[in-house]
Amino acid sequence: MSVTTDIAQSYLRPADVLDRRIGGAPREDRAFVILLVSCALMFVAQWPYLARLAHEAPETPLDARMGGALMGWLFIAPLLFYLIAAIGRGIAHLMGGRATGYEARMALFWALLAASPLWLLNGLVAGFIGPGPAQNLVGALAVIAFLAIWLRGLIHVERNSGQQS
Repeated sequence: MSVTTDIAQSYLRPADVLDRRIGGAPREDRAFVILLVSCALMFVAQWPYLARLAHEAPETPLDARMGGALMGWLFIAPLLFYLIAAIGRGIAHLMGGRATGYEARMALFWALLAASPLWLLNGLVAGFIGPGPAQNLVGALAVIAFLAIWLRGLIHVERNSGQQS
């Protein structure tokens, strides 16, 4: 299936999509690419808001803001997401989960990618409308969608994995 179709289906059946994405032998390169694409989309989602901030406060130019966001989203955030995946896997292991580290990482990384359309919308709202109820609503929807897809996927792989971690 295409990535866009899988993203749309993740909102209804995240476990089925995750099974398809994990299928076969563990491919850490696949997980890493999903994470990097997710972080790149989060970086792109920041552009309208960064442009708005640069226009409102020109003492910090747009290129400086973009450089900071680039550093944060493409170099620091992936490391933090690997740490979050390890912590989530550790907590699940203490609760009797059976998933491998790869499966737990894929659950997190796929949830990031699946929620990216909402993060892109949030960036547009932040850039064009600005802070307020609309941005709060879209941001809350993005967080809820991400958490729902991640937790449903993580619970699924922790319950249904036959491999040892």
